[in-house]
Amino acid sequence: MLLRQMHSGFEKLVVDAKKNITEISPEDAAAKLQNHEAVIVDVREKDEWDEEHIPHAIHLSRGTIELDIEEKVPDSNAVIICHCGGGGRSALAAESLQKMGYKNVRSMAGGLKAWKATGLPTST
Repeated sequence: MLLRQMHSGFEKLVVDAKKNITEISPEDAAAKLQNHEAVIVDVREKDEWDEEHIPHAIHLSRGTIELDIEEKVPDSNAVIICHCGGGGRSALAAESLQKMGYKNVRSMAGGLKAWKATGLPTST
């Protein structure tokens, strides 16, 4: 119970962000990546990325994505799919990128956990 109370502020931010963004399933994200229709941006911390990540994704941690996104993805019309471990941080990142003027941002529902649960590949 204490843990839930400690994260209630974060959870509220995520719930509010999800009202303003579009989520995409891991299967749809994988198809868009495979067809070169989207870039997947992993917003987890570097140690999480180093442990395991989606092949061909790019890493821009939640703490620096706003600073680095325009260099990595200069096209504000590009389809960007943010993901994290479980879907919370990516929802916040997607909302932030939308505020910066990116028009086709998605958050992958369930994050890397959902990606792996569907049997999609990861790299180390």
